[in-house]
Amino acid sequence: MGIISPSKYHSFYFHVKKLLRWMFFATVPLLLFRFYFYPHPILHSHPVHISSSVSPSTIEKEDANEPPCDYTNGRWVHDTNGPLYNGTTCGTIKEGQNCIRHGRPDLGFLYWRWRPEQCKLPRFEPNTFLQLLRNKHLAFVGDSMARNQLESLLCLLATASVPKLVHRDGENNKFRRWYFESYNTSISIYWSPFLVKGVEKSKSGPDHNELYLDHLDEKWAADMDGFQVIVLSIGHWFLHPAVYYEDGHVIGCHYCPGLNHTEIGFYDVLRKAFKTTLNTVIERVKTKRNGIDVILATFSPSHFEGEWDKFGACPKTEPYGKGEKSLEGMDAEMRQIGIEAMEAAKLNSYLHELRLEALDISKLSLMRPDGHPGPYMHPNPFANGITERVQNDCVHWCLPGPVDTWNQILLEVMKRWEYESRQEEN
Repeated sequence: MGIISPSKYHSFYFHVKKLLRWMFFATVPLLLFRFYFYPHPILHSHPVHISSSVSPSTIEKEDANEPPCDYTNGRWVHDTNGPLYNGTTCGTIKEGQNCIRHGRPDLGFLYWRWRPEQCKLPRFEPNTFLQLLRNKHLAFVGDSMARNQLESLLCLLATASVPKLVHRDGENNKFRRWYFESYNTSISIYWSPFLVKGVEKSKSGPDHNELYLDHLDEKWAADMDGFQVIVLSIGHWFLHPAVYYEDGHVIGCHYCPGLNHTEIGFYDVLRKAFKTTLNTVIERVKTKRNGIDVILATFSPSHFEGEWDKFGACPKTEPYGKGEKSLEGMDAEMRQIGIEAMEAAKLNSYLHELRLEALDISKLSLMRPDGHPGPYMHPNPFANGITERVQNDCVHWCLPGPVDTWNQILLEVMKRWEYESRQEEN
């Protein structure tokens, strides 16, 4: 093989360099075309991994730079699809909220759905919810609004898998647990209208509630190690007459004429109840190192026209339109206390094992004065004609009804958590 002369070598090198430069400028437009129209196989060589227990189609990919969807602001729009379950056949509805069975004639309240301003709220997917709760225990803790949401959820899930009641205890079965065998999923209700330790007023005891603000109610807290998800929901019981204790001493009361205690209202008391609850959950998670997701449902406004204890009613048959009703006064303050309590708890917790979220349902619920049982808290209230005074329930919600939307949003929160957890694993 002969030796190449320097002049020929430089000529050869020059032509190769020229050819490479031409190939580079010819290839760049092709690559840009490829990236623009078919980006995923190249830009995402490692696709997003979703748990095998949840179908990827049920969880949409979210932009990591975008904040979570704000479901608070929106409006109620007509929905010809109607409710997601049959209220006359769902067996877990409390009698007082079974408006259809009790003869409510105007069924237009069933044909509305909540439309957020800047995002979509899909219809509830029972199988997705149960997949996300596979091998987990979800506990609703609070007052009758917690029970109202629980019963809505059971009806929604029963369209895919019928729950089995496996435990009941307490007066009026205030502590119950259902089991979905196919998913090894438990859903419970724990009656605790203050979250903290309390003694409820009764005919045989005091005519006011007694709250011990620095102690959690162990009727539910004792089982906390077995929970993976907790939904807290309280508020209305704080409006009742009560005496408050801290460190074993009375610090004041609310509406306690005849007692030598300082009137301090209930707003600060509610703040302390939330603080005690959330701080105790955080401390127990730190000690036990078992992960818990905590959701706090904000205050659900009532719609009495007139005083609730003097036969006030809620006669409206349609939602308020956008801008027709504002959250204000006590309703706004009660909601804000819950929001601020959850934000403070987030700052106090730096654990991956604990996720905290406010389920802000106050504004969307305020706009549904038509969603309550009203006189149909009792069967056929006008069977004997229209009487002058009929007791109304303008606090709780008919099932099916607006409370189903709370669980739609709850599912979206859980789907986002699932996506975020998978992103962290990758």
